[in-house]
Amino acid sequence: MSINLFDLTGKTALITGGVHGLGMAMAKGLGHAGAKIVVNDHSSQEAVNNAVAEYNSVGIEAYGYIFDVTDEAAVIAAINKIEAEVGPIDILINNAGIIKRTPIIEMEVADFEAVIKVDLTGPFIVSKNVAKGMISRGGGKIINMCSMMSELGRDSVSAYASAKGGLKMLTKNMATEWAKFNIQTNGIGPGYFATSQTAPIRVNGHPFNEFIIGRTPAGRWGDPEDLQGAAIFLSSKASDFVNGHIVYVDGGILATIGKPSNED
Repeated sequence: MSINLFDLTGKTALITGGVHGLGMAMAKGLGHAGAKIVVNDHSSQEAVNNAVAEYNSVGIEAYGYIFDVTDEAAVIAAINKIEAEVGPIDILINNAGIIKRTPIIEMEVADFEAVIKVDLTGPFIVSKNVAKGMISRGGGKIINMCSMMSELGRDSVSAYASAKGGLKMLTKNMATEWAKFNIQTNGIGPGYFATSQTAPIRVNGHPFNEFIIGRTPAGRWGDPEDLQGAAIFLSSKASDFVNGHIVYVDGGILATIGKPSNED
């Protein structure tokens, strides 16, 4: 009897912040592979309801919850509720995050700390408490969204890059501590993707649009669906001996120094 290594039927996946954008794209991939989907938002019931309706409209069983990933008491209560109402969390994608684009010299300490709290402390809190159940059940999958900014610097994103660099190392430490419990912890580092947030800078002739297309060997922005393969792989039996890695889904940006502007 053949085994479908990528089949997620019977699994429950929690995707934090999976109410829109890249989180929703990955969640749809997992849902179409058979998983039940659970998403959260920190405050908007409307966002949660709209997301659940969107998943249901494409045939995916989905559930939504309100909780703040930086509030450990709220996280613990939500995990308990999810596991009672939906099922044990087999897959966790730490996708919730924020960014504040401010030059270092102008950035307030409070703003820097706010980004670190959501983008680094949040995954620590959620993973720590989801992992307890995974350990008791004999395994699970954790995916941290690490970004290319865990490898590269860029003007005005010091807090975000610091958080994502920290998350990359937290991913490796989770893998180190939890591999013996059959938990695989890996990361995904998206490149530049075509989303509603990047729409204003993707118009033809915009300097940043031209820069990204020229800097990316694939010659285009990523489509959110381009993340689905990596998310399914790292959530599935196919990655049972893959641990502590960051998969950069970036069209090849990190592989090259870039081409000269006068190159054919």
